[in-house]
Amino acid sequence: MIDGEIPAFIIGPCVIEDENFIWKVAKKLVELSDKLHFPLIFKASYDKANRTSIDSFRGPGVKNGCKILGQIGKELGVPVTTDVHTVEEIEIASEFIDFIQIPAFLCRQTDLIISAGRSGRPVNVKKGQFLSPIDIAPIASKLESTGCKDYLFTERGSTFGYNNLVADMRSLFWIRDQGYRVVFDATHSVQRPGGLGDKSSGDGYLAPVLARAAIATGCDGVFIETHPDPKDAKSDGPNQIPLDKIESLIKKLMAIHTISRVDN
Repeated sequence: MIDGEIPAFIIGPCVIEDENFIWKVAKKLVELSDKLHFPLIFKASYDKANRTSIDSFRGPGVKNGCKILGQIGKELGVPVTTDVHTVEEIEIASEFIDFIQIPAFLCRQTDLIISAGRSGRPVNVKKGQFLSPIDIAPIASKLESTGCKDYLFTERGSTFGYNNLVADMRSLFWIRDQGYRVVFDATHSVQRPGGLGDKSSGDGYLAPVLARAAIATGCDGVFIETHPDPKDAKSDGPNQIPLDKIESLIKKLMAIHTISRVDN
């Protein structure tokens, strides 16, 4: 599914805002996947556990959220992924979810990594904003100690002063050069953490730019958060790409991949 021959696309909204909303977005993305013939992994969070404010929307919770995602995966025939935060959540999520995702802030939590490795599911570890590309090797060793061989890393930018991130495209090469698969997170890389005081802001207009650069540099997939109306999104609206812009972006990314894959 994520093998480097054709870039995979992990796409979906930041969070499950409600059941009607998530089904609408999932159906649209599956339609696009069928139309454009790209590998789709549908993503959404059931709990935004690290929101800036206590008053921020978090989601339906692990049990209801994973059940919804599992139904989407089964009925629409699409692999689904979500991020987990505790060992207990992995036990629940692994019954419904095809890919286990480890959040960037938790990427060094040994018990969480070990549990994910033992889940029997492929694991996507988001590289922490505080880690260099070389620092992922010990994380890989933790996963492999469980017998897990089906894992990858996601580059989602590095801390650059206060309330800012920078995406270093060299990281994609260095991660791949170590023998690991790597996905580029185009939308979180343009986030400005805590940029609005009680919530994060972002430069969503730059996400397509970085996605194009990542494909040209060489990566195994692109992670994109999308929303029908980002300004009304309940989480991470400023850095999400409008749903009606996804088709044109995918076409461009696939074209760039076709041109650049000989060198990558």
